[in-house]
Amino acid sequence: MLFDDTYKTINASSEGIFRDKGSKFIAYAYPVATDEEIKPLLQNLRAEHAKARHFCWALRLSPDRSVFRIQDDGEPSGTAGRPILNAMLSADVTNLLIVVVRYFGGTLLGVPGLINAYKTAAAEAIAAAQVVEKTVNDVYEVQFDYLVMNDVMKLVKDEQLNVLSQNFDNSCSLKFEVRKANLNGVVGRFDKIEGAKLKYLYTA
Repeated sequence: MLFDDTYKTINASSEGIFRDKGSKFIAYAYPVATDEEIKPLLQNLRAEHAKARHFCWALRLSPDRSVFRIQDDGEPSGTAGRPILNAMLSADVTNLLIVVVRYFGGTLLGVPGLINAYKTAAAEAIAAAQVVEKTVNDVYEVQFDYLVMNDVMKLVKDEQLNVLSQNFDNSCSLKFEVRKANLNGVVGRFDKIEGAKLKYLYTA
């Protein structure tokens, strides 16, 4: 196989904490699928920690781990968002948002101290989570006539496809998820069913 069709993420939110010279760094890790999820999570944390000084974060998205965003939120450039992202790189996890909430303790930590604090807090949150391996799946819709339903359902069962929704009427449709590595075989089998039309929807 030319590409890796698995990736690692966390299965539920988790927390980590790091203290240095009176400053407290609380890291919150969240499994996410899109960057639209960032804003409400940040709003909740800002409401929960109204007296905190900084809300720094890093986001890593997509199974190929190619999408990322970082935010230093008032800390010196490169001392917060990047170290949080580096903790994700070290653990090789994606589809993840980590926000580190900082309560200032009155003593400046300096650039090396900040980098260490943000990276360590983020690493603690990842360590507290359950890391799971997921497969990269494509979601398709197939439309077919009622007459060939048995053929379609046999294929779904044989290939162990995950059915997301179905509609059985005179003209039927089925939405399913298939692991990328198995895609060519599944498409080849659908091509042999008369009147079955496949449509790619998205990659999950």
